[in-house]
Amino acid sequence: MIKIKTLEEIELMRESALVVSRTLGMLAKEVKPGVTTLQLDKMAEEYIRSQDAIPGFLGLYDFPNTLCMSPNEQVVHGFPNKTPLVEGDIISIDCGAIKNGFYGDHAYTFAVGEIAPEIQQLLDVTKESLYKGIREFKAGNRVGDVGFAIQNYCESFGYGVVRELVGHGLGRVMHEDPEMPNYGKRGRGKKFKNGMVVAIEPMINMGTQKIKHHNDGWTITTEDNKMSAHFEHDVAIVDGKPQLLSTFDYVYEALGIKSNEEDEFRVK
Repeated sequence: MIKIKTLEEIELMRESALVVSRTLGMLAKEVKPGVTTLQLDKMAEEYIRSQDAIPGFLGLYDFPNTLCMSPNEQVVHGFPNKTPLVEGDIISIDCGAIKNGFYGDHAYTFAVGEIAPEIQQLLDVTKESLYKGIREFKAGNRVGDVGFAIQNYCESFGYGVVRELVGHGLGRVMHEDPEMPNYGKRGRGKKFKNGMVVAIEPMINMGTQKIKHHNDGWTITTEDNKMSAHFEHDVAIVDGKPQLLSTFDYVYEALGIKSNEEDEFRVK
C-alpha cells in the first residue's frame, strides 16, 4: 500500500535526506587512492550520529555496516573492507540515515582519481538518466513512465539496465510501495499522486544487464564483470510536480563542480 505523506512529513523527510546529502559531501573529499572503504564507512557512521541521526543501513536486514560500498563491477550492496581504492576505480556509495523517524536514502558513484573517458561517460549517462526519470515522477503519470525514460536513455548508449534491482517508496521504513523499476512501458503501473515520496535509483551496466549474486548474500556484480554505475535521489510530489528532498550540492561543493542540474526540482 502506498503511504501518502503530508507536507509536514515531507519536510521532516527532507531533513533526513539532507543528513545523507551532507554525509556524501563529507565523503567526497575522502574518496581517493589509498583509502579503504572500511575507513570511509567509519567516517560516515560518526558523521551521521553527529547530525542527531542514526545510520539507516546498519543492522537493516542484518547488514553489518553504515554504507553499501560497491566498486567497479559491483552493482550495489557491497561490504566495506580493508582493500585500498586505486586510481581509475569507481565506487558507488549508497547511504541511509534515520532522523525524525523517517529514512533518507541516496547514492552517488565517485571517480577515484582519473578514470577512463568511457567510464566517465557511463557515470554521466547514468546520472542524467536519474533526472530524466525524476521529470516523469509527477501527479497523473505512472511507474512505467519513469522506468521508460531511464531505460530508453541508457539503452540508447548501449548500456544494460538492471532488471532485478529497483527503486522504491520511502518513509518510516526503508522500502515502501511502489517499486520503481528503471525500465518499463509508458502508461503502465501505479499512478502517482501528491504526497508520494520515492527513491529513484538507476543501476546501469557498461555491458550486459545481467547480474550475479554472491554467496555472502549481499554483493551483486555484473555478469560480465564490466563497470556499473548507481545514482539515487529522494523525491516527493508537491503541487503535482517532482521536488528533490536530497541534493548532490554538497558533493559538488567538495569536488569543485558547478552544476544547475537540480534547479528545476528545487523548492520555489
